[in-house]
Amino acid sequence: MTTATETLDQLAIDTIRTLSIDGVQKANSGHPGAPMGAAPMAYTLWTRFLRHAPTHPDWPDRDRFVLSAGHASMLLYSLLHLTGYEVSLEDLESFRQWGSKTPGHPEYGLAPGVEATTGPLGQGFANAVGMAIAEVRLAAEFNRDGHDIVDHWTYTLCSDGDLQEGIASEAASLAGHLRLRKLIALYDDNHIQLDGPTSMAWSEDVVARFEAYGWHATRVEDGNDIEAIAAAIEDARADDRPSLIAIRTHIGYGSPNRQDTQKAHGQPLGADEVRLVKEAYGWDPDKTFYVPDDARELFRRAIPAGDDLVAAWERALDAYEGAHPRLGAEFRRRVLDRRLADDWDKGLKTYPVGEEIATRNASQEAIQALSGPVPELFGGAADLSESNLTDVKDGGNFEADDPGRNLRFGVREHAMGGTANGIAYHGGFIPYVGTFLTFSDYMRGSVRLAALSGLQVIYVWTHDSVGLGEDGPTHQPIEHYAALRAMPNLWFVRPGDANEAAAAWALALERGAEDPSGPVALSLTRQKLPTLAGTAEGAREGLRRGGYVLRDPSDGREPEIILIGTGSELQLAFGAAEKLEADSVAARVVSLPCWERFELQDQAYRDRVLPPAVRARVAVEVGVSLGWERWVGDAGAIVGLDHFGASAPAGTIFEKFGFTIDRVADVAREVIAGKLRGPVPTLEPGHLPAPRGGHPTLGHGEAGVGRTGSTDPGHS
Repeated sequence: MTTATETLDQLAIDTIRTLSIDGVQKANSGHPGAPMGAAPMAYTLWTRFLRHAPTHPDWPDRDRFVLSAGHASMLLYSLLHLTGYEVSLEDLESFRQWGSKTPGHPEYGLAPGVEATTGPLGQGFANAVGMAIAEVRLAAEFNRDGHDIVDHWTYTLCSDGDLQEGIASEAASLAGHLRLRKLIALYDDNHIQLDGPTSMAWSEDVVARFEAYGWHATRVEDGNDIEAIAAAIEDARADDRPSLIAIRTHIGYGSPNRQDTQKAHGQPLGADEVRLVKEAYGWDPDKTFYVPDDARELFRRAIPAGDDLVAAWERALDAYEGAHPRLGAEFRRRVLDRRLADDWDKGLKTYPVGEEIATRNASQEAIQALSGPVPELFGGAADLSESNLTDVKDGGNFEADDPGRNLRFGVREHAMGGTANGIAYHGGFIPYVGTFLTFSDYMRGSVRLAALSGLQVIYVWTHDSVGLGEDGPTHQPIEHYAALRAMPNLWFVRPGDANEAAAAWALALERGAEDPSGPVALSLTRQKLPTLAGTAEGAREGLRRGGYVLRDPSDGREPEIILIGTGSELQLAFGAAEKLEADSVAARVVSLPCWERFELQDQAYRDRVLPPAVRARVAVEVGVSLGWERWVGDAGAIVGLDHFGASAPAGTIFEKFGFTIDRVADVAREVIAGKLRGPVPTLEPGHLPAPRGGHPTLGHGEAGVGRTGSTDPGHS
């Protein structure tokens, strides 16, 4: 164990360590052990390899450093302060406190130099894969002979917990397949996690696993040997594959009573132990948040070095723009200005009344129309492109030797979500990704972080209801609308026809100019829907506002009842209004495809769409009724689906469960009469699990002949 400061390198490393333990100790919470063990590898990377510019933290061609082990946040904050970013010593002293730019886990947008929001383990690793993909694609689009204006590396520091999470396995597999050579992961192999030794739950050979993924993988046996670490990074940079360097460290390094134990992981060392640690380092134990002048001078060399890098790059950009003016203007628009091109939306199609088309198909046509004027639109699907209809035609596939436009994620939804976040963090692209809506559960952690970080990511989630039909309840999303609407800063859009689907794409692209920005989810049908009267004229502005009046009584009367619909059920509300009008009942139809946008409108607009005086209301949506009470009030009813679906043709399912024009009209009459309110039970009970150890319960007194495994007469 080092007992005295011997070299300038050691002084600098111990400065990182002591700032980290002081920050955790003052906050009386946090994770001191990982920064203490990983400080040498971080120091080596940041002072010898990382091309960054503290005074220009958004310089586009900087190397990216992602602290996937986000619990070690004081390691990153200490590095940012020491190298000259706008992270002050006072910021370190306010670690984990109200209003601080140094929260418990790194958050994108709070402190300059934080490249990604990390902490949920494995997320940062997947983000790094996305950043590396973005670098490759952007370089392929813009670099020309003698003009490499995109040329940087992505580094991530990850922990055993990161690599135990499934998202990291998915992302590593994808990265190896794509041979992302400018991606390097430093693995803090300290053999300890929160519950104790990693051996309690983990016995695999991590290096061999990554070699099997197609990575260059190696070990450094002494995590304090900065020359060995530097040599390993040099070897990694010379390889043509992504690289993992497993570096054997000691959690809580230097702590007489906590080193190599889980006690150093997730709690302060305690005042007495901090004194002992500093004494072991040869430091004055009475000094806190102390930065020796020699260490500060060493770290602050990053400022002039970074300024020189930026100046050289700007000269290169000027030369590039002179040699390739069209490409230069496009690079400036996409990467520096981050704005959409003029007239980007002119090719979006308008559909005539009556044309029947699934909203997933209308989405496909929107993608094709946008692919030319919005070349930054970049994405793919989780082995479902033929179902999600996400491919850019003639765009080519993103492959190891040909970085085309269509990403093939394979069946890796969680990594797909985290990778898309990394592409968004990187800049230069608007990523979109697709799967079935029910499988959004597999990527929910990544979606949540996109919302938290304000990332413009577009989700193309198709097969969005029981209307997908015969695949049955395992694939039919029921609770997903409510669950996704509950997520702050996610705009969940369920368009009701082709015109609304095109408008939803426009909304998703326009969100990049919003403050805050954030992700947009498109919930799209497999089944065909009729194009409704009024959407050609009203959908674009209506989607911008989240909801709008689609139809009013044709005779000019004030509505007696308001029918509210989304998605494939909007046609039911529309048809029911026509049926009611034939019986002299005045009905308004409101399309409410995006609750989040509607809630952002002023009260006057919301009241114009949903007049408070009209208390008779019916909402129609083939999902759980939870949440609809805010729109129908205490005098309205909800035609929803508060149970799982069934396996049958879509038309049969809708009929059996009572999602028909006639039933919606009947419910409306009951609401007007004051006889019905709240969630309305479906006509059939739906799919219920079988009693344990027995056969499923039979509904409605059926004899059950030929229905083994069925739960109700409609489940056939």
